[in-house]
Amino acid sequence: MESFAKYFDHTLLKPEATEDEVRKVIDEAKEYQFASVCINPYWVKLTADELQGTGVTTCTVIGFPLGATTTISKVAETAQALHDGAQEVDMVINIGELIAGHDEAVKTDIENVARAAHAGGAKLKVIIETSLLTDDQKVKACQLAVAGGTDFVKTSTGFSTGGANAHDVAIMRQTVGPDIGVKASGGVHSLADARAVIDAGANRIGASASVAIMKEYEAAQN
Repeated sequence: MESFAKYFDHTLLKPEATEDEVRKVIDEAKEYQFASVCINPYWVKLTADELQGTGVTTCTVIGFPLGATTTISKVAETAQALHDGAQEVDMVINIGELIAGHDEAVKTDIENVARAAHAGGAKLKVIIETSLLTDDQKVKACQLAVAGGTDFVKTSTGFSTGGANAHDVAIMRQTVGPDIGVKASGGVHSLADARAVIDAGANRIGASASVAIMKEYEAAQN
C-alpha cells in the first residue's frame, strides 16, 4: 500500500485554508505515508517542522497560480521556501511568454529557479498548465523545462480551465523521456483517475482527494 501512496503529493492550496486544515492534511500524509504535503508558501515552516523525520517531504508552489511574476520574485520565493524547510518546489512557467514563442525567456525563468532550488538541495517541478496550451505548445514547454534543469514537469495548477488527463500526461512522458518525472495534478479525484494517469506515464500525482483515493485502493485490494 505504501508504494502506491508514494505517488501522491497530498495537496491543500486553496487560499482560504486555515491552520487546522493544514494540520489535518499533515496528519493524513503521515498516516498514509504520501510522498509529500504540498501547501502554499506561508505554511511551509509549519509543515516542514511537523513532517520532520516522518519520511514525508514538504512541497510548495512558486509563482502560483499564474506564473506571470518576475524571475527575481520566483527566485526569492524559492529561497525563502527552502529556508523554511521545503524540499520540493512546483513553479509555474510564464505561460504568456511560452504562447508568444519567447522560448529563451521561458527557459531562463526556469533555469534561475532550478539553480535556486538545486542549490538548496530541493527538487523542481515545472507546471506548464496544459489546459491553456496546444499539444505542440505542451511539447515545447516540456522541452524548455528539461533544458532549464527541471526534475519534473507537471500538468496543472488546478486553478485554470482544466486539470490532468491521460492524453496530456502521455505527451509529457513521451517528450521528457524516462528520467524526468511527470506529475499529474488537478482533477484526479478517484482511483480510476489515478490509474489512468499512472498508466499514461505519471510517477507523481498532486491531489486533494488522496485519502479518498487510498480508501478506494484499499477496498480494491480486499
